[in-house]
Amino acid sequence: MLTTSGISKFTFEDIQDLILGEDSRSTGDISSSLALNKIIIPNKHPIPNTDELDELNGFEGLGNNTGDYQKLALTLQGYGVSTVVAKVSRIDWLRNAAGLADPNYWRGTLQPRPVLDWYLNRVDEAVNEALKQSKGGSLSIIGHSAGGWLARVYMEEFTEANNKISLLLTLGSPLQPPPKGLSGVVDQTRGLLDYVEKNCRKAVYTPELRYVCIAGRYIQGSRLFGNSDPSTNIPVAIEQSAPDDVITSESGTLISTGATFRTRFVGQGYKQVCGQADVWGDGVVPEVSSHLEGALNISFDGVYHSPVGSDDESRPWYGSPAIVEQWVQHLLN
Repeated sequence: MLTTSGISKFTFEDIQDLILGEDSRSTGDISSSLALNKIIIPNKHPIPNTDELDELNGFEGLGNNTGDYQKLALTLQGYGVSTVVAKVSRIDWLRNAAGLADPNYWRGTLQPRPVLDWYLNRVDEAVNEALKQSKGGSLSIIGHSAGGWLARVYMEEFTEANNKISLLLTLGSPLQPPPKGLSGVVDQTRGLLDYVEKNCRKAVYTPELRYVCIAGRYIQGSRLFGNSDPSTNIPVAIEQSAPDDVITSESGTLISTGATFRTRFVGQGYKQVCGQADVWGDGVVPEVSSHLEGALNISFDGVYHSPVGSDDESRPWYGSPAIVEQWVQHLLN
């Protein structure tokens, strides 16, 4: 942490230490955070093509590029699953600044189009390429973080490919808007998630189309003030009926050590997304925000949000080989 004229300033390394612990720096430098989760959904087609959506990390304001998914794509290739990744560079995300000129941004009623047309068009190009490769087969779409809800927008706006899409996997995605009227909570998407909730089709789990929503349980946050104990599970859930069951799989190490500066820091991030600090999440997105009513919802214990700062052995993320092994069979069935 740097200090200038008595004012504390947090560096990227400080933020990494708060979420991962002080031993995290040996795993790599902090850059834009993004990752792909792991999760599943049975697909009746033998070996579908998988179109992976580059994710927009709405919390940091920075996105990922195509290369961030290279290792995961290679891992899936080892299972015979071919992939097409949307072509996006980091500098492309500067296009989102156009939203600042829209009065709806400041009113909190922003809509995905036209601000995100550039991204949706890149995804459409990737989908069309995957359709050519599949030679009439079905497609599975994988979206991480904001890429999950952007996939829902794509399926709503670009309907030509919908009859070929049999699976949508969302990975650590904030899929629900934050609650209204809570002190200290600001909608980081400026109304985009409200739009998705009101205008996109509801999640389903049918033979024709399946939604599978994956969440990570890496660290539990705590409230900023008060006697908050993150080892106490505060129920925050979506009312669901079969087959909307939440399946939990133990994958790595859970972090719940009592209320500390670290858990309070993480909790404030969770609060901006779901309105509550003392909940479980992957270090960036709360578990409850990553699930949708109507979908098959799955949670993985000990799985971190991003490959940045992760370790395949002690701190796996959704795309670590051992985690992929737990869900890849659902792409193959």
